[in-house]
Amino acid sequence: MTDVFLQTRGLTCERDWRVLFSELDLQLRRGQMLQVSGPNGSGKTSLLRLLAGLMQPTEGEILYQGTPLGRQRHELARHSLWIGHAAGIKGLLTPEENLAWLTALQYGASTDAIAQALEAVGLKGFEDVPCHTLSAGQQRRVGLARLHLPQAPALWILDEPFTALDKKAVAQLEGHLAAHCERGGMVIFTTHHELQQRPANFFELELGQQSA
Repeated sequence: MTDVFLQTRGLTCERDWRVLFSELDLQLRRGQMLQVSGPNGSGKTSLLRLLAGLMQPTEGEILYQGTPLGRQRHELARHSLWIGHAAGIKGLLTPEENLAWLTALQYGASTDAIAQALEAVGLKGFEDVPCHTLSAGQQRRVGLARLHLPQAPALWILDEPFTALDKKAVAQLEGHLAAHCERGGMVIFTTHHELQQRPANFFELELGQQSA
C-alpha cells in the first residue's frame, strides 16, 4: 500500500466558466498538515470539497491510497471528517443531540465520549440547551467538538475552522490540530488566521498563482 494517503494529478476546477486552478498536483502523507491559502475566489473551498469527495473535478484525478477516488468514495468518507465554513449544526437540537446525530452514520459516539468532547471545547454546562440559544462561537465549537471524539477519523478537512472563535479557543484548536498530526493524523484546512502552532510536517499551498 502506498504511503501517500491522498493525491491529486493534474487537478483542474472550473466554476461559472472560470478556471479557479488547473494542473494541480499534491500529495498528503500521514502526519502532515496542509494549509490552503489564496485570495477570495481562488478556489480554496472548492479544493477542499474536491478532496473530501463532495465535488467532481473538471479535469484530472484524485487518488485515495493509490486508487482513483471514484472507486472508493465511501471508504474515504469513513476515514475523513469534513467540517465546512458554516457551523453545520441544527439549532433546535442540543449540543449533545447534534453530536449524536452528526456521528451516527459514520462511527457513533457514546454519551460519555460526547460529554468529554463538549467539555474539551469549553461547553461543559451547555450540553442540553438548544443550539440556537448559543453564541456564534459556541455553535462553532459544537461542530468542532467532533475533533475530540476518540473515534474521530485520521483525515480532517476543515474550511475556516477558526471563524467566530475567541483567542483562547483559537489557541486550543491550534494545539489540538498540531497534536493530531504529531500522532500521525492529517489536517487540510483553509484560514485567514496566522497560525502560531504548527506541526513539524506543515506545508502550505497558495492557490493565487493558479487562479485565472
